[in-house]
This record gives sequence, C-alpha cells and structure tokens, in this order.
Amino acid sequence: MAIRKRTLPSGKTAWLAEYRDGEGKRRFKQFVRKMDAENFLLTARVEVRQGVHVAESQSITIKKAADLWIERAENENLEASTLASYKQHRDLHIVPSIGATKLSTMTVPSVQAFADELIKTKSRAMTKKILGSLSSIFTEAQRKGLANHNPVAAVKVKIAKRHKKRPEMPTTDELRAILAATSDDRRPLIYTAAFTGLRASELRGLQWPDLDLDAGALHVVRRADPYNKLGSPKSEAGTRTIPLGPTLKNMLQKWQEQAPASDLGLVFPNGAGNVESHANLLQRVFWPIQIKAGVSVATGKKDDDGKPIMKAKYSLHALRHAAAASWIASGMTPKRIQVLMGHSSIQMTFDTYGYLFEAREDDLAAAEAIENKLIPT
Repeated sequence: MAIRKRTLPSGKTAWLAEYRDGEGKRRFKQFVRKMDAENFLLTARVEVRQGVHVAESQSITIKKAADLWIERAENENLEASTLASYKQHRDLHIVPSIGATKLSTMTVPSVQAFADELIKTKSRAMTKKILGSLSSIFTEAQRKGLANHNPVAAVKVKIAKRHKKRPEMPTTDELRAILAATSDDRRPLIYTAAFTGLRASELRGLQWPDLDLDAGALHVVRRADPYNKLGSPKSEAGTRTIPLGPTLKNMLQKWQEQAPASDLGLVFPNGAGNVESHANLLQRVFWPIQIKAGVSVATGKKDDDGKPIMKAKYSLHALRHAAAASWIASGMTPKRIQVLMGHSSIQMTFDTYGYLFEAREDDLAAAEAIENKLIPT
C-alpha cells in the first residue's frame, strides 16, 4: 500500500492511494488531501485483512441494493402488507432521493442528511421506519459481500414522548344504543366485537374451530391482513384465549346454524363465504348501525330534502377499547387486561388504559371514605 502525489492537468495536486484488495488486485483511489488518503489506506488495510473490503469501483448503487433486498423479502413468505410497506419505502422515499448513490460512498453524515430531509415532510415515526428499511438494505448487501459497513446503524431518530391521547370509545349509553340498533343478522358480529375486544383483523379471520362454545372460550390464533389473506397474529401475545359470556355464547351457537356458508370456516364471512373486507365492515355494517342508533355527528352537509347528513362517530376499533374499559370497570387486574387484549407488554396496557385504572382506584377510595364517614367503627 502506498500514497503517491499527482499533478492534475489543471495544475492542482492530488493524492493517489494504491493498495491490493482481498483477491490481490491493485486498486486506486484519489483524494484532494494527503491525510484523507492515509486514513483511507488505514481503513482499507483492516477491511482487506478482515475480508470485508469492497472497492468503490465494485460497489453497487443503493437502488440495486434495494432491489436485491426486496427480492430476498419476496422469497421469505412475508405478509403482503409488510412487503408492500417495504416497496413503498424503496420506491417513494429511498430510491428517488439516494438511489443513484453507491453504497461505498454512504457515510453516517450522509445518512443523517437523508434523515433530516425526510423529517421535513414526514413524521418522525415514518422517518424511523424508512431508515429501518435502509438499514436492512445495507445488512442484506453486507450479507452478499457488497458492503463493508452499515452507516445507518449510527443514525438515530428520537421520537419525543408526548401525552398520549385517550382512546376514543362509545360511552355506556352510546354502546347500549349501538347494541339495541343492531339487526339480528349483524348482532353476533357486533356483540363479539364489543364483548371480546378482538381487533378488526381478528374478527375477520375468526374461524369456527377457534370457538369452544361448550367451554365458553374464544381462541385467537389468526388474523386477516388488509389483502384478506389469513395468517398468524403478528406477535406471540396476540395468540390468546378470551372468555365468552352466556349471552354471547348462546348467540354464537345459534349463529353457527344461520351463518353464511364458508369453505374457510369463517364465523363472519362475506356473502361469498370469503374474508370480509375491513372497509365493508365499516361502510355496510358498523357506520350505518351507529347512524341508526343516533351515535353520530353532523357533517355540515344536507341531503336533497334539506336534512342534515350525519356520519358515525367511531371506528370498529372503538369497540375493542370499550371491551377493555368494561373489563377494567369489572375489577380485572392490569395483567389480565394485558393478556385479554393481546398487548406485548404491561406498559402498553398502562399507556393506553392507565387513566381507567386510576379512575377505578379513585372510585374505590371515595366509596371507602363515604363508609368511614357515615358508618360508626
């Protein structure tokens, strides 16, 4: 390895670093400053010794590396929604900005500059996800011997902690009105959502073998993704067993005899027996029920008869929150709520429903204070 001084046609001086790669082939790289050439040779010497050096002339672009990463992801049987997210990161954010850049020229500062540009138009959470994909691109390139380092690993996007908004859910009166307004053919679905806390994807993927109606238990073992494909819950905590009250248990027993036929054995299939889309559950089922129940808000528009056009107040996920609130009010412990909701940690449970536990404790304390004040000891 050596450094030679060169005089360019312009009359300026440059420094040429000469070395041999892992295969013994002579390589050259030119620098404006001698110090940079010396630092490069020091690094190259270590990389060649470790067998991880990639010459700049042999390096590929980030676009090519991203394509190789997606190709591997397509062969890993990922969920369609996950793969679609990866492709979106590649096509909309990574390639348009830095796709022509070679892997070997990417540094921590250049990755940080990329992140800074993303944050100008994207949320910090989205920026963090995109950087995660970029990091995976480098990891895959390293696995193939096309990159010797991953500069993304040193770049962190901090997401400031802020007061978490309380989950939107129907009040007791609103929930009572929703249940009362539900037609017989939709009652099993809405009651199951309201009393089991299932996610919409879990409702859509629920199959009859998942129900033990004799024991009054519902086993969550699968979900339907946005593309209506069935798969396992996303986390180990998502696999769980939820108790069924006697009313819901009897309702589901009757529904089993009346439900549309489904080759997939779905409890709540669409008319063709396939997985019902999330959009249809909202637009054709839950939103009309809320409007009928008066659980709605004005849109500010009027119909042809001059009557205000109303829209539903809540998403289907609100029934999941309502189930959690009911369990908490009944006295269930935080750990039990975590298990029933399929939360990956108790912290997630407290972050979402902590204020409800606090309210329950306040109520208990108030009840005790009233007793102490009125009942002689």
